[in-house]
Amino acid sequence: MWLPPVICVVACDITQKGYEKKRSKLLGAYLSHPPGKSPNSQLSFRGSQSAFVPTGLNMGKKSNVQCCFSIRDTTVDHPGHSHVIVPLLLSLCPLGLEASMAHERRPPMAPSASRYHRRRSSGTRDERYRSDVHTEAVQAALAKHKERKMAVPMPSKRRSLVVQTSMDAYTPPDTSSGSEEEGGQGEGTPTSSQGSVSMEHWISRAIHQGSTTSSSSSSTQSGGSGAAGRLADVLAQTHVENHSAPPDVTTYTSEHPVQVERPQVSTVPRTTPKYGNAELMETGDGVPVSSRVSAKIQQLVNTLKQPSVPSPHYTDDFFQPDPNQPRPEGAQMVAIRGEPLGVVTNWPPSLEAALQRWGTISPKAPCLTTMDTNGKPLYVLTYGKLWSRSIKVAYNILHKLGTKQEPMVRPGDRVALVFPNNDPAAFMVAFYGCLLAEVVPVPIEVPLTRKDAGSQQIGFLLGSCGVTVALTSDACHKGLPKGPTGEIPQFKGWPKLLWFVTESKHLSKPPRDWFPHIKDANNDTAYIEYKTCKDGSVLGVTVTRIALLTHCQALTQSCGYTEAEIIVNVLDFKKDVGLWHGILTSVMNMMHVISIPYSLMKVNPLSWIQKVCQYKAKVACVKSRDMHWALVAHRDQRDINLSSLRMLVVADGSNPWSISSCDAFLNVFQSKGLRPEVICPCASSAEALTVAIRRPTDDSNQPPGRGVLSMQGLSHGVIRVDSEERLSVLTVQDVGTVMPGALMCVVKPEGVPQLCRTDEIGELCVCSIATGMSYYGLSGMTKNTFEVFPMSSSGAPISEYPFTRTGLLGFIGPGGLAFVSGKMDGLMVVSGRRHNADDIVATALAVEPMKFVYRGRIAVFSVTVLHDERIVVVAEQRPDSTEEDSFQWMSRVLQAIDSIHNVGVFCLALVPANTLPKTPLGGIHLSETKQLFLEGSLHPCNVLMCPHTCVTNLPKPRQKQPEIGPASVMVGNLVSGKRIAQASGRDLGQIEDNDQARKFLFLSEVLQWRAQTTPDHVLFTLLSSRGAVLSSLTCLQLHKRAEKIATMLMERGHLQDGDHVALVYPPGIDLIAAFYGCLYAGCVPITVRPPHPQNIATTLPTVKMIVEVSRSACVMTSQVISKLLKSKEASAAVDVRTWPPVLDTDDLPKKKPPQLYKPSNPDTLAYLDFSVSTTGMLAGVKMSHTATSAFCRSIKLQCELYPSREVAICLDPYCGLGFVLWCLCSVYSGHQSILIPPSELEVNPALWLMAVSQFRVRDTFCSYSVMELCTKGLGLQTESLKSRGLDLSRVRTCVVVAEERPRIALTQSFSKLFKDLGLHPRAVSTSFGCRVNLAICLQGTSGPDPTTVYVDMRALRHDRVRLVERGSPHSLPLMESGKILPGVRIIIANPETKGPLGDSHLGEIWVHCAHNGSGYFTVYGDEALQSDHFNSHLSFGDTQTVWARTGYLGFLRRTELTDASGERHDALYVVGALDEAMELRGMRYHPIDIETSVIRTHKSIMECAVFPWTNLLVVVVELEGSEQEALDLVPLVTNAVLEEHYLIVGVVVVVDIGVIPINSRGEKQRMHLRDGFLADQLDPIYVAYNM
Repeated sequence: MWLPPVICVVACDITQKGYEKKRSKLLGAYLSHPPGKSPNSQLSFRGSQSAFVPTGLNMGKKSNVQCCFSIRDTTVDHPGHSHVIVPLLLSLCPLGLEASMAHERRPPMAPSASRYHRRRSSGTRDERYRSDVHTEAVQAALAKHKERKMAVPMPSKRRSLVVQTSMDAYTPPDTSSGSEEEGGQGEGTPTSSQGSVSMEHWISRAIHQGSTTSSSSSSTQSGGSGAAGRLADVLAQTHVENHSAPPDVTTYTSEHPVQVERPQVSTVPRTTPKYGNAELMETGDGVPVSSRVSAKIQQLVNTLKQPSVPSPHYTDDFFQPDPNQPRPEGAQMVAIRGEPLGVVTNWPPSLEAALQRWGTISPKAPCLTTMDTNGKPLYVLTYGKLWSRSIKVAYNILHKLGTKQEPMVRPGDRVALVFPNNDPAAFMVAFYGCLLAEVVPVPIEVPLTRKDAGSQQIGFLLGSCGVTVALTSDACHKGLPKGPTGEIPQFKGWPKLLWFVTESKHLSKPPRDWFPHIKDANNDTAYIEYKTCKDGSVLGVTVTRIALLTHCQALTQSCGYTEAEIIVNVLDFKKDVGLWHGILTSVMNMMHVISIPYSLMKVNPLSWIQKVCQYKAKVACVKSRDMHWALVAHRDQRDINLSSLRMLVVADGSNPWSISSCDAFLNVFQSKGLRPEVICPCASSAEALTVAIRRPTDDSNQPPGRGVLSMQGLSHGVIRVDSEERLSVLTVQDVGTVMPGALMCVVKPEGVPQLCRTDEIGELCVCSIATGMSYYGLSGMTKNTFEVFPMSSSGAPISEYPFTRTGLLGFIGPGGLAFVSGKMDGLMVVSGRRHNADDIVATALAVEPMKFVYRGRIAVFSVTVLHDERIVVVAEQRPDSTEEDSFQWMSRVLQAIDSIHNVGVFCLALVPANTLPKTPLGGIHLSETKQLFLEGSLHPCNVLMCPHTCVTNLPKPRQKQPEIGPASVMVGNLVSGKRIAQASGRDLGQIEDNDQARKFLFLSEVLQWRAQTTPDHVLFTLLSSRGAVLSSLTCLQLHKRAEKIATMLMERGHLQDGDHVALVYPPGIDLIAAFYGCLYAGCVPITVRPPHPQNIATTLPTVKMIVEVSRSACVMTSQVISKLLKSKEASAAVDVRTWPPVLDTDDLPKKKPPQLYKPSNPDTLAYLDFSVSTTGMLAGVKMSHTATSAFCRSIKLQCELYPSREVAICLDPYCGLGFVLWCLCSVYSGHQSILIPPSELEVNPALWLMAVSQFRVRDTFCSYSVMELCTKGLGLQTESLKSRGLDLSRVRTCVVVAEERPRIALTQSFSKLFKDLGLHPRAVSTSFGCRVNLAICLQGTSGPDPTTVYVDMRALRHDRVRLVERGSPHSLPLMESGKILPGVRIIIANPETKGPLGDSHLGEIWVHCAHNGSGYFTVYGDEALQSDHFNSHLSFGDTQTVWARTGYLGFLRRTELTDASGERHDALYVVGALDEAMELRGMRYHPIDIETSVIRTHKSIMECAVFPWTNLLVVVVELEGSEQEALDLVPLVTNAVLEEHYLIVGVVVVVDIGVIPINSRGEKQRMHLRDGFLADQLDPIYVAYNM
């Protein structure tokens, strides 16, 4: 397929505007010369054919198609641009044929050579993982996506979080990306900056040079989709016809005139959502909401509806493999044997023997030259010096540490070697000193601070190796952190070490007669190399002396090393390839090593090339990063000559992305004498040492192997040469053949080590003497790694000798060439498909990252959430990129990874520059980053979670089955022997009590009777915040006061009997007097909480609403509040003119009323109980005189209340049981009530408990908010309270008054906390009431203790109760809500069919009793509320009884315990309100369960509330701590809810403490919160919209 030569216009800016600007400049340059007039306007090509051979085209050896031009071969001269380079697609042949490459190369064109290498040094960028084919693929994928327009709603952030970091934080990229293999790729981390240069990088420079107009677009701006990307797009276009929108690119052919159209790929129009006209939406209650938030949620919902999100295939916790996935079809592979290891006569019997030989025969021969940071030789270590100093070190280690009788180090012991990277000479002396002393060196990194990333794990390794001595150099010793007295502190997790300096001047001379014992190599351990695993743990790989020697021999043979050769080493000499070539094999062959420190490379990236030229070195050991840096830096270096190199060892050749560095390096330096066959990638691992290496051949006819593999195939573990030229391909190069004397095979990565087929990817395994022996001290892991016996398909082992797993994934191609496609450490198995972290990084980096993130600082890892691995990408954001840019980049990265790898990214996080944990050599410490992410201390500045797109293994949504009829349920229960779930309290009729109050039908009569019989008996005592008695009321005082109020109502208020009166009082005695005054006057009282003086705007409207809805004829209140109701602030909140008459009871008439009102009928209204439910509904319940008296009697009997008792009450007295206990019970039972207003506890948290102790109270009532205040406020003060005489040992019942499921965690922590103050844990219990019946259960004095059961939370979602053991997974503790009150009957009914349910079945709690409310007075907020709340009938069974429906789900369970009556005890367990429950995915969720999971996830989450909105789950969390932690919470919250509840969180809102509204009972007002959120009133710190 022939293509015309192509040129194009480059658009580097991402914005449309910038694009237009640049376009006009570039066109200006064109149009100034009419075509043909300019002297260089011809298109000149070197070579006869202007051919591009498409990838995968079969090219035999004889093929004369020239497919691998050097870049110089394709320059196109053009006016206005010095050069436009056409990128080439190297022919990537199918593996089935002999991999071949055309070898004709044209001589370079000298003059142009320097023109496009003129670079700006500031533009250095770490081009690891670069490949133009890949960039092109990513750009094309994004172009496709652009048409689909996936709008991702941008998160909202509070201003204070969007702090633009100052430019000082901006690190120049050369230092930022400078990282060493160490934590980088060594861990499979895509973070170390292994460079592979981008052609496009200098292409874009080339285009802009010479044209003064466009000089502004420097290469740094060309982020990721520069010219090469654009041109490559054109090439891609020609192969892939089914592209949705071809990028239009300027094309030049001889027939056509110039057309310049704009390339669509590079410009991304910003899609900012427009909020101005957000759609009008309605909340669940029909309240219209028009706000920014709801517009965003709508946007999210619309996005999630789009087909681009894969529809989840629901399976039950496991994956169904795709039946169409590619499967391996080849024959079973055969193990490949390397050439025999030639036994050369003069090879030394051990490495020490070699050192002895050279040290005595050629003492003057140079062994190692070290460099300073200016590139000047610092020091030359000769073989003689190395020999004599090593002996000195050996002698001192063995004889000068400890005492003669007790030496600290004996032969065989381990010692640490701690040397900096710029001092190879001191390291080499110490290493050989250890070998001579027969101690085992453990080289490690220099610990810079006490808490380096990963340093703790290194300490653990040292501890497990029993290291007590660390050898170090003088300079390093001085640089270590010191304590105040000058000693080196113990590093975190490290054993105690003696630091020993190995400089000669500090050592004593060995005696003349002392000589090290030099043996032949044996199976003793020679050294231990540390290796960091995927999870961050550090293992020590032991290498024996025989393995060490054999490895050196194998390297010598395969690399063709000869005596006195010069080798330049840029690698870390403490481990891996740098150690094997630069310290060990070099000594065996008396070679001269030129060591280039990392610090010099940072200053002068060309230093290694200069040294190769200067010393005429034959060999160099580098990483692809070093090749890339050299490309970036080699401006006008005219004197470079690389013809002396016979071998360039590429240490990270096993990283598939190193191929582009190798190609680009060759392209540029071929003109400087570099021969193609010199580049030798190798593959290595800590366990198997060198696995394979490409041999340096003189025969340039044997071209290297290439493969273009389909990523889709790779993800299924099979090799498919990509014949269709799809976008997602991985190009791999061979890493040479097996080492001499070794046997290599490929086994399945998981499970039994079975041989792979020839077209299957597996883990490479090596059988050789030259591999590691074990992981020190870990026999189990050693067995799995170093003692593997690969099996054939028949199940027979293929060899009697064990193989070692290399940790590399790959295959063996034709001709025995090894190919590596990734590392086991970087492997992420998502939904049964394998993805490599490095490949994901490459894709992320191909999305124009330069503006937004640092190239060398991306971490990719997987976390396990809901039975599968999920991919997380973390990158460092540049300080100068805007929120919107970064977000734009993030959404494009997601799209690119989705298109190319067909996998979703679960979380993409950007962190501020320089905040990711680094390894000692500058790479990103992957496992530490992952750890920070999981524990919520990464502090990202941008987060995008995509659980909706990634999580495809949720269990199936529940399908509602057709309801079974109530009759069948009942029959079923009878047949299975289950009783119907019903229970009752003691029967009121049978209880004998000599209670005088029973004679009276009305409370007003009881009060009058008490005023006559016991006038001076104190009924009420009100306490101040200091605990002093503010005021008290005796029976007579209350009676007298009530009379005066009645007179006032009749005379000043002109009220008739039956009129409603709103009582607006603070908690206290006035409220009680006013209540009885109303009863005396025949009025119906309604207690209303007064407005809060500091918060009138929000509290007064509620007061006004209750007054209006209750149709109150007048308002009674105190003088202070009366003024407040008519104040200026009040008139801003409500219309003060419409208040009914306000009576102020501080000024009462002196006379008593003519007569007290006596109701004619006990069923008439006594009072109205108004409250706002948690769902935000205001309802007034009618309480008759009969119900009120029955209620008081029931409580009196349950709690055994008599006039001689004191009861402490710390509750709000406005509704429910709180009101009854505060105002009514004392009058009925005659006991003294000690009243403690809960608001006073905010001033003095100990007030309530001190009062309980001081008054020797046996029964006390409180709310959850009071209990929480005590638990949080007094947690640390129990000792001081004890010393102040606080004693709770007399308390027999402490009841929490609530209308919800008991909060076990709170009651338990309260009990534990105050146990030391005498509180009996049995004393604490809860009550249960609701709107229709204010108290159904209340733990009394007698009867069994409340029981706790554990139910399966998953079954509960399906409305089933399954009891499980404590501590079993998904168990939820439920505590009984107190005993059923006397006179109360309960049944559990199905809320839909109204049929009775069996024992331990979940249903709605229905109640029948004398103190049920008699109906709603008015309901505000839900007019359709059924009247059947108060009078429902069962549809089957006992259809006569009238029941009230509580609206709460629960179940009854008959226990083994017995009641006072001797019957078996029935326990009632409340699960939650039907109104609050959320129907999600067909299941019923109770908000409290999700909230409990969320609060547990992070220490900074103080409170949490959840609510559904348009089928999305919204989670609101209150953050305690710095705002920087806000974004940490998003992934944690999402993960926890997924793991524990199988729900995907749609929106995470992080707010300040106190934003979640809570009512007086301590219940969350979730619906108020929802409305506030949708109306944009919460001022959130951060809102994340999960995709």
